[in-house]
Amino acid sequence: MRTRLLTAGLLAAVVALAGCGKRSTHTASVPEGWGTLKTRGVSVSYPQGPGGYVEQSPAERSKYNAAAAVREESGRTVSMITVQLDFTQARSVEQAAIAAEAGIRMGAKVQGEKDVKLADTDHAKRIDFTFTSTGEDGNPPKGTPVKGVILAGLDSNGQAFAVRIDAARGALPSTDLKKIIDSVQVQ
Repeated sequence: MRTRLLTAGLLAAVVALAGCGKRSTHTASVPEGWGTLKTRGVSVSYPQGPGGYVEQSPAERSKYNAAAAVREESGRTVSMITVQLDFTQARSVEQAAIAAEAGIRMGAKVQGEKDVKLADTDHAKRIDFTFTSTGEDGNPPKGTPVKGVILAGLDSNGQAFAVRIDAARGALPSTDLKKIIDSVQVQ
């Protein structure tokens, strides 16, 4: 009986330690002067100030977004960063990525999916895609190419998250996109 209890205890300790291995040694990097969208599952930073993003209030953003920031030019949204939480009953990062990809509008072209390390998790997915703006609802003029990136995974409570960054061609330099991705912190 003691041997069984000892074996069960050792097995539980190994499983607990194995779970700790999922935490990333990668740390989030937030450039000076940037704002941060903070939610219970994930945070992401963005350039603010003149020509930068402005955080939306709960009344301004979609009811499906836990946080959002937009960048406008001439009264049109040219880039948007959104955070969705617990949007699906995913039990794995792969399932969270599939559900996040399902949210990409019809006609978009998925460019690829790959593993990505985000602060405090070693296992998340990056989905790159493109689409053409319809020009509706204050978005870029009809026909404008838009590039999107979704970072999807599970937070420390096992809840799905998706950070989505959409930007019209020329609206978001690749160096800023990289900084936004490097700022993502999973809680």
